[in-house]
Amino acid sequence: MATYRDEAVVLRTYQLGEADRIINLFTRQHGKVRAVAKGVRRTSSKFGARLEPFSHIDVQLAQGRGSLDVVTQVETLHAGLLGGDYDRFTAAEVLVEAADRLVSEDGAPALPQYRLLLGALLALADPQRSAAGIVDSYLLRSLAVAGWAVTLGECSNCGVVGEDSLWFSPQGGGTVCARCRPPSSARVDGEALEHLGALLAGDWDVVSATSQPTVNRCHGLVTAYATWHLDRALRSLPFLQR
Repeated sequence: MATYRDEAVVLRTYQLGEADRIINLFTRQHGKVRAVAKGVRRTSSKFGARLEPFSHIDVQLAQGRGSLDVVTQVETLHAGLLGGDYDRFTAAEVLVEAADRLVSEDGAPALPQYRLLLGALLALADPQRSAAGIVDSYLLRSLAVAGWAVTLGECSNCGVVGEDSLWFSPQGGGTVCARCRPPSSARVDGEALEHLGALLAGDWDVVSATSQPTVNRCHGLVTAYATWHLDRALRSLPFLQR
């Protein structure tokens, strides 16, 4: 069988038979790949612990005859050491679920999305950064890469700029003016717009300086925006919100 090597993030794993696992990978060069890791659940396995969810790995795969490739070698680049922190573990679950939804086609390279996911997972290792803030920033940025960039500071419908733009509509694409806003729009103030802009830009100095009520309100806006554009809610988000 032909083999290839790539860098990857482990998205999910599923048990297969008595000792094997199916590994869902998001690779740097080949997009999403499904592979079987044979014997990985045995205590004698050489790379079982290297194929845990959220791990960043260097992996060699053999092309399979069907839809599954075969893992032949694995080296850890960054271990997924988030199991001891509930908030960061659930945040990582949101990240990988969103990435899996945003990159729908297997085998199609999606380097910008891969970089965003890897960067967000690595950022979760920094205790100075809020797990929910990392999730909100990732969702806004990954949706922008997918073609759903949020509009902030002007009406996404008519383009007017000014005080009348201080409403937020997920279905409207972001901020909208009083004349264009749908009934379900939420009012946003200058601090909220600044916080959302900082999340989109990755400006952590501004993000960390935002008041907690505004952070909570913006988290709800980002959640609504992601839910609308992904067509349905992310199943892991409610656990993060607890």
